Amino acid sequence: MEKKKTLAGRKQPNVIPLPIDATFFFERAVRSLDRCQYDKALKYFRKAAEYEPNNPVNFCNLAGVLSEMGNYGASNEVLRQILEDIDPTMTECYFYLSNNYANMDDFESAERAVLLYLETDTEGHYLAEAEEMIELLSYELGRDIPITFVKSRAGFFEHDKARQQLEEGRFSEACRNLERIVASHPDFLAARNNLALAYYYMGLFEKAMDTVQEVLNREPGNIHALCNRAIFYQQAGDAERLEEMLELLQKTYPYHSDNLFKLATTMGILGDHEAAYRQFKRLLLSGEDHYDTGLYHYAAVASFNTGRFPEARKLWKQAEKLDAKPEIARFFLNLLDSEQTAGVFLSYHYHLPFEEQFRFYEKNRDLFSLSMKNDPLVRSSFFWALRHGDLHTKLQVIQALSAIADQEAEEALRELLLNKEESDYLKRIALFVLRGMGAGEPLEIVLNGVAQMVPAVPYTPGLPVWETEWQTVLELAMQHMRRSYDLLQQFDLETLWVDYLTQLHPSKPRIGKVESWAASLEYLTAKMHRKSVSCEEIALRYGISAATVSRNAKRIDETCGLQRRAEEEDQDRSLGSGILGLL
Repeated sequence: MEKKKTLAGRKQPNVIPLPIDATFFFERAVRSLDRCQYDKALKYFRKAAEYEPNNPVNFCNLAGVLSEMGNYGASNEVLRQILEDIDPTMTECYFYLSNNYANMDDFESAERAVLLYLETDTEGHYLAEAEEMIELLSYELGRDIPITFVKSRAGFFEHDKARQQLEEGRFSEACRNLERIVASHPDFLAARNNLALAYYYMGLFEKAMDTVQEVLNREPGNIHALCNRAIFYQQAGDAERLEEMLELLQKTYPYHSDNLFKLATTMGILGDHEAAYRQFKRLLLSGEDHYDTGLYHYAAVASFNTGRFPEARKLWKQAEKLDAKPEIARFFLNLLDSEQTAGVFLSYHYHLPFEEQFRFYEKNRDLFSLSMKNDPLVRSSFFWALRHGDLHTKLQVIQALSAIADQEAEEALRELLLNKEESDYLKRIALFVLRGMGAGEPLEIVLNGVAQMVPAVPYTPGLPVWETEWQTVLELAMQHMRRSYDLLQQFDLETLWVDYLTQLHPSKPRIGKVESWAASLEYLTAKMHRKSVSCEEIALRYGISAATVSRNAKRIDETCGLQRRAEEEDQDRSLGSGILGLL
């Protein structure tokens, strides 16, 4: 009898179990996406999220498909669910939200979302895309997007701000910011190098050298630190150590453009113009273009300083073409055409020579005149700027010429008085300076297109005479103000005094004590220029009572209507604005 086959004895087939989990649905969702089957992909991503409800990636994929299908509102709901309930650290969701809002034409919400992305995301994977988004939103909203912090560039954003402060001469602020950056990011060597510069500019030489050494301890071949050390040695007059640094730098051949640029400018500052020329030429030949006009200027300076004048001309002509404000290149091209090239060495700064002197003038006015007389290139640049600069620059030049006060300065100012194309306001300032310099009569000036002779006293067409006691008041006020007020503020005081006397004519003020009127004029001028002074302070300096200052100031104010004018012009207090309306 044949035996029955039992179930246990039956041959089992090869069965491969198929796991049904999140990965299973994820893979099918991806295949569906490859075939542009968005409905199926959406279904599979939903299933994947059900199997792994705590995995933010599944929800992110789900939001992405919804966005691709144009369902931006539903996509945003999923993204907010991720940030609020599943994983708040998945900060790239803010960037996805921004994209969705932009597609919905909700640009305000898109702005908030992209800024949140920049402020919270540590990786910065979408940093470039976020910058493009901000550019788009700025265009759509018709305004700039205020970026205050970029977390993925922690320290870099603040570092850029500190660098700007250094360039603007705000050394204490830059120092404090750089110290905070270095404390938070000890390996941020660029910040350490700039901190060394900040210490150096503040006169803290030992701290500057110590900071440079800290950089070199971490990275012995750091080009910026080596260059800074060499410059510090030069300024300290340490010839032996400077020679060692020069030998080292002359053997250094960096390939990174930033390092190459730093080395080139340093060699120029140290006086090795041949080495600077070679390095700048390397940069030009490398095809790097992010230095733009400046690089052509620096290479032209190196060419000039090594006597390669034809090459310098070619490079400055290229800079002139590239620069939206080509005045700098034109100045140096004009210099090449002059006879002032012999023995002249230009500095490696992309500005006109007189601009550096303006900063020097503000810091040390006593040494300014001596510096000007010893540098013919800077002198010529001042006279060039007086002819070709904008109004602000010309005002600065006139103030500088008032400090020089020599025959050449007087001739330049007299020439300006006769220029029919120049503004009458500027001519009145120049006239004021000429009188202060003691320029002799006759003084000829073209005002409102009409040439006329004016006396060497305040120009007063509304007054038949200029009395001696009025001049005494003016001279006393100027004597007290010379150290604490700039040229335009002094000019405003004179204009105020002239206006008061003209408005009062044919009546005349009873002068009595000259000090009381001079003090009142200074007090009103200080107030017009937002200087923090009191009647008591000024009265003390003039040796009179505060009540006297206040009383005369009130008389002048009532006659000239200063309070009313101040209210009308409160929103437009530009250079020389104190009583511009009187001109």
